[in-house]
Amino acid sequence: MNNKENNLFSEIKDKAENFTLEINRDLPEGMELEFEGFFQRGFFVTKKRYALIQDGNIVVKGLELVRRDWAPIAKKTQEKVLMALLKEGSPQKAVKIVRNVIEDIKNGKISLEDLVIHTQLTKNPEEYVQSAPHVMAAKLAIKKGRKVGPGSIIRYVVVRGREPISKRAVPLEDADISQYDPSYYIDNQVLPAISRIIESIGYPKDDIMHKEKQSSLDSFFN
Repeated sequence: MNNKENNLFSEIKDKAENFTLEINRDLPEGMELEFEGFFQRGFFVTKKRYALIQDGNIVVKGLELVRRDWAPIAKKTQEKVLMALLKEGSPQKAVKIVRNVIEDIKNGKISLEDLVIHTQLTKNPEEYVQSAPHVMAAKLAIKKGRKVGPGSIIRYVVVRGREPISKRAVPLEDADISQYDPSYYIDNQVLPAISRIIESIGYPKDDIMHKEKQSSLDSFFN
């Protein structure tokens, strides 16, 4: 924010704090209205899924940024999108970020570490009924002579192939950067992580790679 915006923000924040004090003076004893925070910008995907920014720090609830079982490329993209929207107030930049990441994934310009998915085993791999990706990756690790059991964090990469995703989960130690599946990381990681955010400001998920900013967004952050 520029100096004018900073001054306006400080003035509004002071008024909000004073309003809280005035309300509390009139409340019965034992009751108090708490001033939880004052945020420069924010948006709500739903009432339990939102992102706010205060003093340069993003507060997120119910979005993938706070989940461990997403690849870093998904979480990093979401964080950059949130910063573009909340700190800079630029939907155009947010969409450009997504488009650039998708192109990088297609063109093999992503590091292996950014593709790794972390999931914890809660029991021995052979005790699972369903063949989840991390379970299959754990079984491959065991075949390689590695010790894996309840509590182990399984780090795996999804590679190309026609089999179900669970059968294409390869332990990080055995993964080759040239073999990762771009479609999986675009369709199952990056797009799900940002689609609700982008759609909430007027960009349909299917259009974000192809269409320019909609005119209805001109005044979204003004």
